[in-house]
Formats: sequence, C-alpha cells, structure tokens
Amino acid sequence: MAFSGAKHVVTCASGTDALLMVLMAKGVGRGDAVLCPSFTFCATGEAVALTGATAVFVDVDEVTFNIDPTSLRSGIDVAKKQGLKPVAVIPVDLFGQSADHDAIGAVAAGEGLFVLDDAAQGFGASYKGRRIGTFGLATATSFFPAKPLGCFGDGGAIFTDDAELAATLRSIRVHGQGSDKYDNVRLGLTARLDTMQAAILIEKLKISRTRSPRAMWSPNAMARGLGNAVSVPRLVSGCTSVWRNTPSVCQGHEPRRLCRGAEGAGHSDLDLLSEIDASADGLPALPGPPTAAFR
Repeated sequence: MAFSGAKHVVTCASGTDALLMVLMAKGVGRGDAVLCPSFTFCATGEAVALTGATAVFVDVDEVTFNIDPTSLRSGIDVAKKQGLKPVAVIPVDLFGQSADHDAIGAVAAGEGLFVLDDAAQGFGASYKGRRIGTFGLATATSFFPAKPLGCFGDGGAIFTDDAELAATLRSIRVHGQGSDKYDNVRLGLTARLDTMQAAILIEKLKISRTRSPRAMWSPNAMARGLGNAVSVPRLVSGCTSVWRNTPSVCQGHEPRRLCRGAEGAGHSDLDLLSEIDASADGLPALPGPPTAAFR
C-alpha cells in the first residue's frame, strides 16, 4: 500500500490486532505505561490492557478532539508517580484528522517513548504535507466497513519503516512463526487478513488513490454553518481530513453525530473514560477537571 508512504506494510485481521501486535513486538507488558487519549474508541486502551500494561489516559484538545501534547506531558508525570515506566504513546487520528504529530513526537523523543499512531479513522489523511502512516515507529489502521478505507468485514494493517519490526510483526501474525509454520519462536496470534477482504480492499484502494480532495468533507464547513449552536472539530491548517461523520457538543448534552456518511455507515465514539471504571481497573487518573466540552 504505497498510498500510506511507509516502506513496510503488514496486514492483519483487525485494527485492534494491529495495535496489539506492535505492542507485543516491542515487549510492552506489566509495569509499563502507555499514554492514550481519553476520547477514543475502546480498542485503543483495550490493546494496552491485553498486554498487561497500564493505559494512562490524557486529555484532548477542545478544537480538534485529538490528544493534547500539554496533557501528554502531565500524563507521563502521573505514570511515573504511580511507579510505572512510560514506554509509548498512542495518538489517535480521530474523525479523519491527524493528531499533532510534530508536538507529540517531540514529547515522546524527549522521554524515550515510541509512538504508535492509531489511524483507524485517519487512513488517507495528511499532516503538513505528509501522509498518515509515516509518523512514529508504526501506524495501525482498521479496515472495518465504517472506516475511511473499509472492507466488507474486519481487517487491519500496520505501516512502518522499520524492517526488523515488520519481520517480527509477520511472525506474531501467525502464532509466532519462525522459518516455517511449525517453527514457533515467540508467542503470537491468529491475525491473518482474510483473503476475500484483501481482494475487496485492493479494488477499493484504487478508488482511494484517485479520490479528489474536494470529495473529502471538511468539518470546518459545518462549524461555519452551525458554530453559534454547537461545537464541532476544526480542521487544522495544513491538514486534510477523510471523515464524513462528525460529533457535535451541545450545552448540557453528550457528544453526538450531526451527519452521517453517504453510505449511512458510522458508529458512536464516546469518551473512553465513561466506558471504563478506572478505579476498578487501577487506571491512574489525571488531576483536575475534564475538558469542559466533555463534562
């Protein structure tokens, strides 16, 4: 998939598998902390929990709904105070728009963390002229039907420029396979992409490559028309979006969709912290009140 701009592409069975496989390949486990945005789908934190590591949730920017680099720094401090070792950050390219990868990358580099971009909703978008799929150590995406590039069932992929990581991911994808199918050199998964879904994606990818930017709906148009009544994500200058669904935040109400894609596909992404009992799971919480838009 040259469309992503990455040197290596490893397909897999789902977007959650894509996240989990990278964390497994990097040896993330108990005692480690992975920084995640609090406003995302459950799979982002779920993949972390499956490794035995702890997901530390940080706040998001009120304008873009993506991870706030300032809150990321606070989250790292919280993790350390909890006796955890911060090892990674998973920014999410939510609602078709990329996270602030320059700022996030700078924080991660300063703390020695690797970046695993969750581009389940952002595949095909760009950040300052660069395609999503070229930031951090690796990018994970989903091909679920509701996503920008969707198949007819489940599917996912990982993009990376690291050849050694790509080789490890291919091993994990098939039960930790080594030189042959019965040579199992590490713990792995059954995470192969179904052949039928791959065939569908090949044809849909041809369309995605030629899609005009004018066909990509911009949330700024909705903001201009309804900005006096609701708040919606704003498209950052220099970035492109691939999402046609957008949430709105009305005073006194939960975030909800304003419009749906032409195919009618879509799903609700609510504040992850409303779906998880943080105290029961022992997940450290950040100090201070939540972002006003999500109270």
